[in-house]
Amino acid sequence: MDDVLLYFALLHQGDWHKIFKSIKNKETFNTVEFEQLKKKLSSNYVTILSSNYPSALRQLEQPPYVIFYRGDISLVAYPNKIAVIGSRDASEYGLNITHNLVTDLIKNNYLIISGLAKGIDAMAHQRTFELGGKTIAVVGQGIDIKYPSSNEALYLKTESSGLILSEYPDGVIASKNNFPNRNRIIAILSQGILITEAKQLSGTLTTVRHGLNYGKDIFCVPYPANQGSACNQLIKQGAKLVETISDVLEEL
Repeated sequence: MDDVLLYFALLHQGDWHKIFKSIKNKETFNTVEFEQLKKKLSSNYVTILSSNYPSALRQLEQPPYVIFYRGDISLVAYPNKIAVIGSRDASEYGLNITHNLVTDLIKNNYLIISGLAKGIDAMAHQRTFELGGKTIAVVGQGIDIKYPSSNEALYLKTESSGLILSEYPDGVIASKNNFPNRNRIIAILSQGILITEAKQLSGTLTTVRHGLNYGKDIFCVPYPANQGSACNQLIKQGAKLVETISDVLEEL
């Protein structure tokens, strides 16, 4: 059955609805086509039937049938995990506060989860590596595709010293339609979600919505009133205001 799930995941490029339809309709398993598709796969994988499939993902309304990965899959079982996410077009203030908060989280033995995007995500992963900490990156494309290309060195470091996860097999390009799906995985794997900078109507808010659906704590760094900050909006709606790491740790 693992091969069947992998076959449909490769055939449909990780599209959950198409995979579900193929399984429901008991479509034919084409052995020749499966072997051809599998030869192109350079990433490791676990299916939802595998013993080392991340147990948290089974809580999702639509858990990925197959998770593709590079790196240390055992990191999904790390006891203390927090997502640190935010704007791709980060300000100097946002990068500095991310640097400082991640530093304190690593000192308190937290694993950092983020999305390997530019800006806040890249800072969160990079600072974690600088301190010898643990990190998981969840991406919205095939792991063989380094997106954005400016983060290629960070990709390689995460592959060798952390973990990269995706529900999309090799060759699937980054798409705006994939990132909300990616964000639900970030949310479910984390104990809490820390937003260090985000604009209103930011894609970061999709991660927050997923987090709230699954009962995750939401933490936000406040910003001046004239900056159109999604963090301020979330704080008004009940997110925990974060000035120092103690504001996070006392909740978690």
